[in-house]
Amino acid sequence: MNDGSASGTVVLVHGGFVDGSGWQGVYDLLRKDGYNVAVVQNPTLSLEGDVAATKMVIDAQDEPVILVGHSYGGAVITGAGNDPKVAALIYIAAFMPDEGESVNTLIADPPPDAPVPPILPPQDGFLFLDREKFHDSFAGDLSADEAAFMADSQVPWGVDALGGTISEPAWRTKPSWYLVTTEDRMIPPPAQREMSGRAGATVVEADGSHSIYVSQPEAVVALIESAASEVKTGA
Repeated sequence: MNDGSASGTVVLVHGGFVDGSGWQGVYDLLRKDGYNVAVVQNPTLSLEGDVAATKMVIDAQDEPVILVGHSYGGAVITGAGNDPKVAALIYIAAFMPDEGESVNTLIADPPPDAPVPPILPPQDGFLFLDREKFHDSFAGDLSADEAAFMADSQVPWGVDALGGTISEPAWRTKPSWYLVTTEDRMIPPPAQREMSGRAGATVVEADGSHSIYVSQPEAVVALIESAASEVKTGA
């Protein structure tokens, strides 16, 4: 359990196909700046299970939490963010579903010119990305070696997780921020802008891939710290 810090507490929530270790760059910078940081390891079997795992980590903190989600982690924080300890929500190239929506509904009708994520057919209820296309689609601004490691260490993403629907979107009652990644080939930038816009989030854009939390941790930390400052001062 954390004892509190001068800067605040941040809880980081990963998305599909990856685990929490991708947050290390963000974690290190936040810790250096005096934040307490906890990283959720989602089972990614179901949205309900991932929300429960996230709430478990939130409830272990002793002070208000800045809750950060990447990609599918955005759906997770939209559910878990209703926890009374959560002061703010930050979406990093993330899904931001409304009531009754799921990842499945949000990806159902992509624009005709949008890149299609290279998701392979389900295997025993789990999804993987095509290893050969992982670099271009998920991690375009990482080195070939870094992207190969991510591709070869993929976490199976449960089909049920994509179908989990939101009942009470936390962003309707909590302040939210959103980092749009303009070179994203997993969640099209126009979709990111639409989701963040309808939620009334404070939006920042950055030239980066879907893996910006790995490739440009400074950009992610800048948004987190800006949000934390605003929450703390009541701005």
